[in-house]
Amino acid sequence: MPNTVAVLNQKGGVGKTTTTINLAAYLAKAGHSVLIADLDPQGNSTSGLGLDKQALRTTLYDVLFSRAEANSATQKISSKLFILPSNANLAGAEVELVSVAEREVQLRRALAGLNYDYILIDCPPSLGLLTINALSAANSVLIPVQAEYYALEGLSQLLSVIQQVRSALNPGLDILGVLITLYDSRNSLSEQVKKELENYFNAKLFTTVVPRNVRLAEAPSFGRTIIEHDKWSKGARAYKALAREVEKRTL
Repeated sequence: MPNTVAVLNQKGGVGKTTTTINLAAYLAKAGHSVLIADLDPQGNSTSGLGLDKQALRTTLYDVLFSRAEANSATQKISSKLFILPSNANLAGAEVELVSVAEREVQLRRALAGLNYDYILIDCPPSLGLLTINALSAANSVLIPVQAEYYALEGLSQLLSVIQQVRSALNPGLDILGVLITLYDSRNSLSEQVKKELENYFNAKLFTTVVPRNVRLAEAPSFGRTIIEHDKWSKGARAYKALAREVEKRTL
C-alpha cells in the first residue's frame, strides 16, 4: 500500500508545489516508485515537470469523475517518477463534486489499487472539497510553512480541518511533518519564526529547512526538478535531506 502524503497549506506561495516536485524527485532517485497527483487547478506540478497542460487529453479531472482510469491518465516522467496531471479543467470540480454521492472520497476511490511506494498529492491553496478529498485519500499530511511574519496565521484552522477529516472520514490520517520553506538565514525574522514553529510543533517539525534559493525558483520555468537543474544548489541539498527524513518517518 502506498504512503500517500497530502502536501497542504491553504496559503499560497509557501513552496507547496516546489516541495511536492522535488521531494518526489529525490524519493524516486532513492529507488522508490513515486506518483504525483496534481490536485491544484493551476496545474503547476504538471507544468513544472515539463508537460504542456493544454495538450493533455486525459487528466486527474477525468479520473475524479470516473471518466478515465488513473493508469490511463498517468504520465511517465522518469523510470520511477510519474504524475497524474491537471489543467484548468479541474477548476470546476469543486462545484461539480457537490452533487456527487460520497463526494469527499472520490480521490480515494480514484487512487485505490495503484501500486507505488509513494503518492504525493499537490493540494490547492484552499480548504474546499478538493482538499477534503486529498485528506480523505492520504495517510499523512506534509505542511510547508514559509518563514515569514504571518507563518502561523491560518495554521490552527488547517489543523482543525485535519482533525475533522480524521474524525469523520479518515481515522488513520496523521501529520507527517511541518517543513520550513523560503528561509533566509540573514533575516532575524526567519530565525524567530523557526523558534516559534519549534515550540508549536516539537518533533513534528522537520530538521530540514528549505532556504530561499534562486535555482529552486527558476527550475519550474525550465520544466525541471532541482536535480536536473542544479543538483549542487542549496535548495537541492535541502530536498535531498528532506527525502531522507520522509523515508525515516514512513518506512
